[in-house]
Amino acid sequence: MRRYEILFILRPDLSDEAVAEHRERLKAVIEQHGGEIEKVEDMGKRRLAYEIQKFREGIYTVIYFRGTPAAVKELERVVGITEPIIRHLVVKHDVA
Repeated sequence: MRRYEILFILRPDLSDEAVAEHRERLKAVIEQHGGEIEKVEDMGKRRLAYEIQKFREGIYTVIYFRGTPAAVKELERVVGITEPIIRHLVVKHDVA
């Protein structure tokens, strides 16, 4: 299995419960496809570099995990159809 990280930005108007629910949903997708969660970083609400969907702020989260390319493909599909996620990026995470 390879190491990956996903950074996703949620809309700033979500409740804390909704934010936690979306994080748990993505973690569940990774685990259902044989992945292992290594670390979850809640980066909180931050100002965006530019306006996205009329929002100037977003709630940032980074999840570090091990998984297969198939797990990443499914994760990208789920993120793509999750409306409150306004931006995301999945990259291979190389640890020196």
